[in-house]
Amino acid sequence: MPGRVAAGLLLALGFLPIVNWIPGGRTAPWFATVASGWLSGSLIAIGGGIVLAILTRRWSPGSTGFPKFAERCLSAPRHTGGVLALAAFVIYAVVAHAAFSGVPLHLDELAQVIQARIFASGRLFLDAGTYPEFRSALHLLDEGGRSYSQFPPGGPLLLVPGVWLGMTWIVGPLAGAASVALFWGIVRRSEANAVVALSAAILFALTPMVVFMSASHMNHAGAMLFALLATWLLCRIDESRWFALLAGLALGFLATIRPVDALAFALPAGAWLGWRFVGDRSRWNELLASGVGVAVPLAALVWYNTQTTGSATLFAYEALWGPAHGLGFHSAPWGEAHTPARGLELLSLYFLRLQTYLFETPTPSIIAALFGLWMWRRWSDIALYWLVSGSLLIGLYFAYWHDGFYLGPRFIYLLVPLLVLLSIHGVRLLGSRLPASSMGGRAFWGTVATAVTMAVFVNAPARFAQYRSGLALMRQDPTAPAREAGVRGALILVRESWGAQLVPRLWALGVSRPLTEALYRLTDTCVLDTQVTVLERAGTRGDDAMRALLPVMRDSARVARSQRSPDESERVLAGHAYSALCERRLLEDRAGFTIFLPLLARSWGENVYARDLHARDSVLVRQHPGRPVYLLRTDAAGTRLVLEPVAMDSLRAEWAAQ
Repeated sequence: MPGRVAAGLLLALGFLPIVNWIPGGRTAPWFATVASGWLSGSLIAIGGGIVLAILTRRWSPGSTGFPKFAERCLSAPRHTGGVLALAAFVIYAVVAHAAFSGVPLHLDELAQVIQARIFASGRLFLDAGTYPEFRSALHLLDEGGRSYSQFPPGGPLLLVPGVWLGMTWIVGPLAGAASVALFWGIVRRSEANAVVALSAAILFALTPMVVFMSASHMNHAGAMLFALLATWLLCRIDESRWFALLAGLALGFLATIRPVDALAFALPAGAWLGWRFVGDRSRWNELLASGVGVAVPLAALVWYNTQTTGSATLFAYEALWGPAHGLGFHSAPWGEAHTPARGLELLSLYFLRLQTYLFETPTPSIIAALFGLWMWRRWSDIALYWLVSGSLLIGLYFAYWHDGFYLGPRFIYLLVPLLVLLSIHGVRLLGSRLPASSMGGRAFWGTVATAVTMAVFVNAPARFAQYRSGLALMRQDPTAPAREAGVRGALILVRESWGAQLVPRLWALGVSRPLTEALYRLTDTCVLDTQVTVLERAGTRGDDAMRALLPVMRDSARVARSQRSPDESERVLAGHAYSALCERRLLEDRAGFTIFLPLLARSWGENVYARDLHARDSVLVRQHPGRPVYLLRTDAAGTRLVLEPVAMDSLRAEWAAQ
């Protein structure tokens, strides 16, 4: 019964454009195209299956020898797990370099690598300095003289060995490979059918979303590792009294990486252990041990919060964005109200995207899992645990305001083990309804083979090419121009876009992150720049600055994305005449700009890098007397980094003009 209820919900969220039916919020304008692709892709797969059925009249699934091979693998579980993990690591490592250049590309990845570098230096935070705006970033706090990442410490802590080795890219593939070994260790115990167990392990290792996430610097790979480690230990809890303690430690460490995900997996585990204790009071020790295990990492997390935000229960992202960052239905940090309707929109988006990003098949990715949910009767304890945990995960992110999309719907990434297992069972159960040697049976297996072939040789390579060609600016080594030119001991000013310069200037005025986001999105960039300059000259800060800035949003309804700058995030008010200074900023944008944030994740050598803030650069020059000054930007095409020497006379003349 629970499986069929879940199947109904999955059918609605995964196949109906619910997000497009709710007015006033997010939309999926691509749904019609995607649905058309499902139809045409399914017809191609079925057509291929029929052709294969005609060509293989004497073929049957049993004739492949795979069942016997699966039995041999099951009889040598350690060797099988090792081979699967090694193969997975090689694939993930190759993708990490070939698709992502072995560097962090997403803002979340960069912020966690920066924090890992701080940890690797033996500190919890850096000195923010007198003028943090020259090196601040969206996901970094610069408060109380301290600079550190907004993320919980577990993810950055996993990256520390990579920092020491000078290869942070290796952590994701290692975590992914270990996850594959653990998944094999789980399914070989929970599944009586060797073919199901081995097929599920292979599919999990090769699932495109797992491949790409494990090749990245995102903390989801680490979260998957500890979620599966806890599951594997719970599978073996009767084998040793220590496994309950270790399972608790795994869930506790998961909480230091992704607290919401940990809650979804810890609550059902605790309920199951409590139920075992009620049935057998002699099991009190495993209940106690698991509780102690969870408590140890949580105590470390509480201590970390105390040392950084100053409060045991205040996470850094809430200190940065305010209480609106948390779960619940309320105003979001960017001023948008998160309601149950908005939560349903997000769930609809997640599952519609999952249809493509999970397996990259020409057919909808979750269709086999749907059949598995509907047809599977003898659920294993582990599958039920994953079903309950997955349901909680969906419910928790239903109450979260942010749209977590990168390399797929990442907030529901921990559903993948369950969906993989359900997909294998769905295919098995559907196939068992048709005689293997019949035309229908051969056509069914031919359809499966065609869909898998298209995923492996067409769709997944296309996704790989998409990732490989994206975020080109983030892949470049911003320290390379100075190194290649032999520049040492210099002050290098990094030219960002006009809009990107405004954001840290607002932070420096004491404007909160949420209000900064609102001001930037709803105000003409020139108007905002002018008002910020007035406040900087007057020395207005904090609440006074925020009150003074609120009126500039009065024309927000008439503000649109700028077409005058390569940075289209900048805003323009129709009919507003730009000053000479604003026109100059637009010319500078067109001449080329880069991004400062990747520099914080790299070693600088003897040079000092700082964000170029024009007239405010004078304080940097005074802080670093005697250093030659250079400007780092891209060329006008935005394809090549350019390092230019800057004459002090020119700088002083520009400062005087401003």
